[in-house]
Amino acid sequence: MFKIETFTLGPLQTNCYLLTEETGKRAFVIDPGMGPKRLIERIRERGLIIEAIVLTHAHFDHMAGVDELRRAFGCPVYLHDDEADWLTDARKNGSARWADVTEPLTTEPAEFGLSEGQKLELIGHTFSILHTPGHSPGSVSLLCGEHLISGDVLFKQSVGRSDLPGGKERDLYDSIRLKLYKLDPAVRVYPGHGPQTTIGYEMANNPFVPA
Repeated sequence: MFKIETFTLGPLQTNCYLLTEETGKRAFVIDPGMGPKRLIERIRERGLIIEAIVLTHAHFDHMAGVDELRRAFGCPVYLHDDEADWLTDARKNGSARWADVTEPLTTEPAEFGLSEGQKLELIGHTFSILHTPGHSPGSVSLLCGEHLISGDVLFKQSVGRSDLPGGKERDLYDSIRLKLYKLDPAVRVYPGHGPQTTIGYEMANNPFVPA
């Protein structure tokens, strides 16, 4: 189908994903975090055409590299409408709160919004948008076949924190139980931090959200 490469970026070890068509040069990036130099070098080394940047949500550790990629490749950004103003507000994206990690970060607004049930046609494939709030109000997961990029919603044997501004524990658990756990157990999960997992493994082993 397509190739997924992982780049673990910045002091918070955020997973950034580079998705590339199996044969050809089209690609897009999910969650370019802090210090994306290795990612940019890889894109240039392979001569890739970046169709888009898609953000699972707009916390600073997931959007810090947006400006560098925009300048380098001229690609549009997609972000859920509930966080449309987070890219321009360092308080909302959290960078103003973490002075020991980063200076306040802002960038221009996203060119395109995301919403529940939307279909994104990228690199010759269709990616379905699942609105999965709880970690943040505009958190989304991207599903294509048996591949799910979950952002900071579901991790291996863990879940995203819900104590940040706009987070809600009940919404987070509902997103996982009512949307993600309804997927095929074989679906592979690519989280915003940490190792990959599967829906079936989390249903059987996640101590925070048992099936």
